[in-house]
Amino acid sequence: MNKSLRVRLAALLCLSALAPLAAHAAISAGEKLYQAHCAACHGVKLEGTTGPSLIDQVWLHGAPTKANLITVISKGVADKGMPPWSPTLNATQIAQLADYVALSARTGGKTAAAAAPAATAAPAAPAAPSDKTAAILSGLKLPKGFRIAVYADKVETARSMAVSGSGVVYVGSRKAGKVYALVDENKDGVAEKVITIAEGLQNPIGVTLLNGALYVAEISRIIRFDNIDATYAAKPAYKVVKDDLPKETWHGEKFIKAGPDGKIYVPIGAPCNTCNKEDQPYSKLWRMNADGSNFEEYARGIRNTVGFAWHPVTKEMWFTDNGPDMMGDNSPSCELNVAPKAGLHFGFPYCHGGVLPDPEFGKLQSCEQFVAPVAKLGPHVAPLGLGFYTGTQFPAQYRNNLFIAEHGSWNRENKIGYKVSLVTLYNSKVVSITTFIDGFLRDGDEVVGRPVDIAVLADGSMLVSDDHGGRVYRVTYAGK
Repeated sequence: MNKSLRVRLAALLCLSALAPLAAHAAISAGEKLYQAHCAACHGVKLEGTTGPSLIDQVWLHGAPTKANLITVISKGVADKGMPPWSPTLNATQIAQLADYVALSARTGGKTAAAAAPAATAAPAAPAAPSDKTAAILSGLKLPKGFRIAVYADKVETARSMAVSGSGVVYVGSRKAGKVYALVDENKDGVAEKVITIAEGLQNPIGVTLLNGALYVAEISRIIRFDNIDATYAAKPAYKVVKDDLPKETWHGEKFIKAGPDGKIYVPIGAPCNTCNKEDQPYSKLWRMNADGSNFEEYARGIRNTVGFAWHPVTKEMWFTDNGPDMMGDNSPSCELNVAPKAGLHFGFPYCHGGVLPDPEFGKLQSCEQFVAPVAKLGPHVAPLGLGFYTGTQFPAQYRNNLFIAEHGSWNRENKIGYKVSLVTLYNSKVVSITTFIDGFLRDGDEVVGRPVDIAVLADGSMLVSDDHGGRVYRVTYAGK
């Protein structure tokens, strides 16, 4: 064999060995892009959340070929709320993203094994969970004197929380379809037990307690577990309280809470980005008796609220509302509203953020006709759960002030939100909004957590749920 032929053969062997490595690198790049831009709607594991699953073999917009995926990703699906990504990602990035999604569709999400080169050594074992958690905690920033720790992990897609008189923390989930009980038996500030109360439910994000019973809101019904503190460990049976709520899944997940009047409050979000459903049950906040009777409208003009609470002194309802997408990175602002009485209209779909007329429906009604928000929280920050601080562990200036969990934007070029904000009040009026917990978003793009809800324990510490990491954090004060 002459020298020239040996060189050519060696080059071919090198290229054949490098080809799988190059493909693996492309998939890795696509996976990073997916987690940064797509996971919020389609799920961290491509299982689907507000957007459809990408691994269930049911495709709504053509076959999962690379060419078709490039088209869908580039142009978006306007009628489903998916934005075009061509203004944000370049052609190479879109191709890498299409490669990753196409391979995931073929392998049921097992992309790491499918893309790994056969000749490479086994991958290194992942970092121990405690190391990963420590890294997350070390990057979270709070005011001086405050500390944050994990109260419970393995709480998959943890959403809203309710704390019973005995200290059991009940947590709803999103795609997990479960309701959990977090139990800190030795009162050391860590829940040793995460018990699944119920499973197989449809997005049971909302939980609340009333008369010793746990109420859980699914997409189209509300169920009740009686005497829950005595039965949570035994997979208790439930009773159906109401089963005729709308079945739409777009903004169909329902936060739920018992009010100071002994009624259960439940929202029905708009089944769209923006649409006029004034003559239907959507875009409204409803309330009912504990047994499901007397279902009545409380407020309207609310696009999608996923959190409300009552002021400890005035008993007025405060709630968050998420503004529409597809109107630019910097508008409209998400809202913090107050509903001191029934019968108020907060503007949707005619007006957004209190000042911005809707491009389509704003011609029908002016913003001046509606109740304006008491605070603008920022464009697309996705404010969800909120809670008034009623404990005594934190310094006195925090008492009766409001904490808001900002889930974070999903379609802005530069992400914002991903934090817990503090709304300081004076005589029930908003004085300032400042960041209380920061660091769930790192280096501008890496998401390590997405706050969802706020709850206060009997000892005055505060809980924050995180559906991205499947954790509940506990905030304490140790300063002077």
